[in-house]
Amino acid sequence: MSTHTATDMRWHKEKRVDDDVMRHPADGEAWKEFDRTFPEFAADPRNVRLGLATNGFNPYGVLNQHHSTWPIFAFPYNLPPWKCMKKEYMMMTVLITEDPGRSIDVYLRPLVDELKDLWTNGVRTYDKSTGRMFTLRAAVMWTMNDFAAYAMVSGWSTKGYMACPVCKEDVTSGWHAGKVCYLGHRRWLPWDHEWREKDKEFDGNTERRLRPRE
Repeated sequence: MSTHTATDMRWHKEKRVDDDVMRHPADGEAWKEFDRTFPEFAADPRNVRLGLATNGFNPYGVLNQHHSTWPIFAFPYNLPPWKCMKKEYMMMTVLITEDPGRSIDVYLRPLVDELKDLWTNGVRTYDKSTGRMFTLRAAVMWTMNDFAAYAMVSGWSTKGYMACPVCKEDVTSGWHAGKVCYLGHRRWLPWDHEWREKDKEFDGNTERRLRPRE
């Protein structure tokens, strides 16, 4: 790890401005909650926060060909906002040259094992800015996919009666006009909202349920 790289990798800790403006994932509540949950990891700003992204595409541009390529990218979010999403800092960890379907977990297994090892044990790394070795750890903060790829990566179907990956079995759905529709949106309203009491204007029922856990 060069001196310049070491400085960049600590940007989120040492140069971030805490003024309630969202400029970088480090400004978000998810990042801050992670720091509170894992203070030992957060204590060393050189520990890497990662995002993983994937989707399939046809590299030949011929839509009727049965071919799909799936690159798996990792993004280091420690970097400042003007660098962390630049292509030169993206790491292609896996390249799947066919539609993986339900077997995507087989292709991802080596990557998952390495990421688990980086989280649990870390790897000895040289920091040129201090002239010392340290144990570098890494954590996957987010995965980024469209909804179809989300189903493949997460293992939760995004079709059918339980297609919501947030509500899961607690989703409200039904068959209407030849398709599955997702209802029950009044659950997200404040507890004393007038629409919760209305029945004829909606599905014939008042809404007494709490909002699903996010």
